[in-house]
Amino acid sequence: MATYLSAELSGVNATANQTSAATGYKPRATVYGARVKRLRATFTLGSTAVTTSDVLQVGNLPAGATFAFGIITASATMGASATLAIGNASSTGKYRAAATFTSADTPTLFGLTAAVGAADPALSAEETVIVTIGTASLPTSGTLVIDLYYSMPN
Repeated sequence: MATYLSAELSGVNATANQTSAATGYKPRATVYGARVKRLRATFTLGSTAVTTSDVLQVGNLPAGATFAFGIITASATMGASATLAIGNASSTGKYRAAATFTSADTPTLFGLTAAVGAADPALSAEETVIVTIGTASLPTSGTLVIDLYYSMPN
């Protein structure tokens, strides 16, 4: 019976069913035995509508960070047609593809496999994470909370 190693243990992401690691290979400190940190962004929606031409700045992921997952929670639904994408200026849906969010007071996980399971997961430079609004404006009342979880070397 074969024992297969994960990409993190074998050091090989593009080849399936690795049974051994390269000589001297050690797992990356950003994904194996790393510390998980949280970046929280809370937005209070007011009488001025946040429209499709606006973005919400979540914060900055530091260089060397590896995205793990995110959680989005809102006190009210974000409307039946407004979409939220979470990413950066060059890839607005890097962490969450544009989609509606219609679950009030229900923390909802997000994270795209391409970002979570990237072959080189650590960011080479600091990255500003933003929420891009599409299709329709956000409600004029309520609270939107976005938590990003990422790991860093110990």
